[in-house]
Amino acid sequence: MQCNSRLRHAILAIALVLAPAPAFAIDEALLPRNLSPWGMFVSADIIVKTVMVGLAIASLATWTVWLAKTIELRRKGSLALQRTRALEGNMTLAEASARAGDARDAVAQLIQSCAREAELSGGILDDGLQERVALRLERVEAAMSRQIARGTGVLATIGATAPFVGLFGTVWGIMNSFIGISESHTTSLAVVAPGIAEALLATALGLVAAIPAVVIYNHLVRGIANYRALLGDASAQLMLLVSRQRDHGHLRLARAAE
Repeated sequence: MQCNSRLRHAILAIALVLAPAPAFAIDEALLPRNLSPWGMFVSADIIVKTVMVGLAIASLATWTVWLAKTIELRRKGSLALQRTRALEGNMTLAEASARAGDARDAVAQLIQSCAREAELSGGILDDGLQERVALRLERVEAAMSRQIARGTGVLATIGATAPFVGLFGTVWGIMNSFIGISESHTTSLAVVAPGIAEALLATALGLVAAIPAVVIYNHLVRGIANYRALLGDASAQLMLLVSRQRDHGHLRLARAAE
């Protein structure tokens, strides 16, 4: 009897050893150990990797444009405000042109263009002169506005397309998950989890690229609008200066490069 009992215990031990492990233990063993963002990027499909790299570059471009345009707007806005305040003083067009010199900032070019038109008109003070000056100032304002807005179109493009690029990465990752399910003939978490994680990471990167781009674009648009308003004020001051000198019956000219 004692021998039979020992035999039964031995058979039971062998059966336990040879029995398949529970499903949850297999799933846990097959799950990837590194589910950090970098680990998911490294294990991602080449298409998903390409999407993630593209979105990272777009995010870097967004912050680069923000830094460059913020510095440019502050520098040019400060100089434009300084020159506009100087035009509000009691000075002639010749004095304003002499102060501007050969500077290439926006208000200086407005002054130079105005002085150039007055010079080409030969000192004839009539309504035609004011119309020609206004036309020149309008053209310079438009050119300076296009120059200051350069680069903001990239932000608009990133803000509009980044979510859809991230969505493409999401769809591709989920598609890979379903392919893994089909090939392994199982719906275990070990098969589905990596693709879903990669898909969600692509979505997150799309939002990380798009949201700052939209916010920064709106911020820069407001700054550019303020800068254009400063140029409009400078043009108005120049028109007042020309009109004032016309009423006084004289217009002293100075050569200025346009």
